[in-house]
Amino acid sequence: MEITWFGYSCFRLKGKEVVIITDPFGKSLGYNLGKQAADIVTVSHSHPNHSNVEGMGGKPRVLEGPGEYEIAGVFVSGIATCHDKAGGKERGKNTVYLLEIDEVTVCHLGDLGHIPSTEQVEEMTPVDVLLVPVGGGGTLGASEAMEVIGLLDPKIVIPMHYRTEDMTLELETAERFLKETGHKELSPQPRLVVSPSGLPEVTQIVLLDHRR
Repeated sequence: MEITWFGYSCFRLKGKEVVIITDPFGKSLGYNLGKQAADIVTVSHSHPNHSNVEGMGGKPRVLEGPGEYEIAGVFVSGIATCHDKAGGKERGKNTVYLLEIDEVTVCHLGDLGHIPSTEQVEEMTPVDVLLVPVGGGGTLGASEAMEVIGLLDPKIVIPMHYRTEDMTLELETAERFLKETGHKELSPQPRLVVSPSGLPEVTQIVLLDHRR
């Protein structure tokens, strides 16, 4: 499976038989998503920076909330969480997606705004690749992201939802998160190819450069 980051919380997960786009954004962020074709689109919550489904190419199946799904050989679990620490009273609900693609399990946390409960952790695990927000701004910051990583114990961690030189929102950069993980000098790579046999034994941090 090939993982490409378009910026913010938007990834393309390309398996042997299926293409998944997560949290597609509109044009206001400063990134360029283009009209990506997909079989499945996941939306963590209803916000233009996470739910620009109209900008997708093809005729994807759109998932917009909790539930169990099987689409084109992909098993998806949508897990109910919140966008804040107040049970959704401040920023609303958020859906975490657990996706099983080509024998690799990817967990996209969306705009998770709190440390998950024991029950939610059980629903989110086991996970091979964790896509975790680290930039704050209504979702997890660096220290909270580290706590969630400790709870979920993934094989690979890819940070998302942080400020880059091309985006317009005032979030933290990835620097603080990388410093806390001991990977301050980590170089970004254009994409990541993951296979079941290639998963590391110890949690690995991977920094992706957003596609331009």
